[in-house]
Amino acid sequence: MTDTTTRFAPSPNGLLHLGHALSALTGFRAARDAGGRFLLRIEDIDLTRARPEFEQAIYDDLAWLGLTWETPVRRQSEHFDDYEAALARLGGLTYPCFCTRKDIEAEIARSPAAPHGPEGALYPGVCRHLSDAERRRRIDAGEKYAVRLDVGKAMAIAGPLRWRDRLKGDIAADPASLGDVVLARKDVPTSYHLAVTIDDALQGVTLVTRGEDLFHATHIHRLLQALLDLPVPDYWHHGLIRDAAGIRLAKSKGAPALRDLRAAGMTADDIRALVAGASP
Repeated sequence: MTDTTTRFAPSPNGLLHLGHALSALTGFRAARDAGGRFLLRIEDIDLTRARPEFEQAIYDDLAWLGLTWETPVRRQSEHFDDYEAALARLGGLTYPCFCTRKDIEAEIARSPAAPHGPEGALYPGVCRHLSDAERRRRIDAGEKYAVRLDVGKAMAIAGPLRWRDRLKGDIAADPASLGDVVLARKDVPTSYHLAVTIDDALQGVTLVTRGEDLFHATHIHRLLQALLDLPVPDYWHHGLIRDAAGIRLAKSKGAPALRDLRAAGMTADDIRALVAGASP
């Protein structure tokens, strides 16, 4: 028995597709081969899109694939207190941001030299420079806001950081490449970045297996681990399943659901064979 613990963490806002099957099977096999633990986590912080029927479909699809997991399943919506406590610990490293998406796009358009990262233009830092009095005035006036991490200030405190990817080796963390990311909103006390970092630590995850599309997010997660004094797992960013045009499968792009493939007569063995080509 080893201390290897992996997890699969889908959001119940749609049905699972082949890309999810690849991610779940990668984590499950990594734990099984090491004699470790495989966890299932439901990432349902977006209460406006999460649906009980999609959560049940996750359990059904994974069981059909032959996966088993430890119980109880952690549901993020039941642990907002954990994220609020972590956000409070970050204290002076965060600031309220009142910019709408339209405001940000307009500011970027006005600044042809706006910094860019791996996922496009970065937040230009408009609200980072507001005075405390102005921030308080706008909050008291009921304006909606997000809570952003002041990455520059946070990096100055954390210092140089590294993390290990099992496919790409030792990686120098570059949190600045994602800019001042959102950690919470006025109506939702967490974001993906904060919740996943806290959950992995609380659940004792030692190997994070997920798609390579989330590789760059790990730079921010490594910074949060340092700021919150959390353990650092290994990472395994596996390849993605893409369609004939080279676009990765996604719910938003209408990727065929596992449920539909099953109804069409495909077996779990068929699914495992289909995803094998993208497996690490």
